[in-house]
Amino acid sequence: MPPRAALFDLDGTLVDSLQDIREAMNHALALHGLPVHPLSDYRRFVGEGVRVLVARAVPTGREDVHAAVLAAYQAHYAEHHLKHTRPYPGVLGVLSRLAGEGVKLAVLSNKPDAATRKLVAALLPDVPFGAVYGERTGVPRKPDPTAALGIATELGVEPGDCAFIGDTAVDMDTARAAGMYSVGVTWGFRDVEELQAHGARALAHTADELLQALLGAPRAATRP
Repeated sequence: MPPRAALFDLDGTLVDSLQDIREAMNHALALHGLPVHPLSDYRRFVGEGVRVLVARAVPTGREDVHAAVLAAYQAHYAEHHLKHTRPYPGVLGVLSRLAGEGVKLAVLSNKPDAATRKLVAALLPDVPFGAVYGERTGVPRKPDPTAALGIATELGVEPGDCAFIGDTAVDMDTARAAGMYSVGVTWGFRDVEELQAHGARALAHTADELLQALLGAPRAATRP
């Protein structure tokens, strides 16, 4: 049976935001005389919250500038977060189809909460999300299952009737910890091997395959 609710990661799953993240962080690093990074590095840097992003981007031994780099990054990103960021091809169709099938929708990101809400409102304004959350003070970030379980409660759906869709090990670990059906999308920031190693129960290489994983049968990885 299809899930009664589908919880989605944001960056790398619903929207391709990596270029804007890179430009904002490289701007902050350059301001402080630190080396900048190519886009490929940011595929490994993101996924575990903005403070971890800063720690990975700043050279080891320069913890003294973490707070200043974080502030510069957030200021630049707030002004330029929609320069390149767009929904992935087919994502809007997937969300529309799921909503039409009566599946409740939600977003759970490790991006700061205000930035998560702002991005969803700007790029996915017509999607009937029942909950949209980023990282919040007092709530452990993914892969801790607390936030995911809270969303399930808010939506009135048992965790076992929820799917969790994401593009990183963090998302697959969150799904497993919450007792949700894990679906890894391969168009995001990490590779198939990472998703499989962290327990993805299905893989989706395209929007159509994501719909098949959620609405079709059998529930198994679509490719080796």
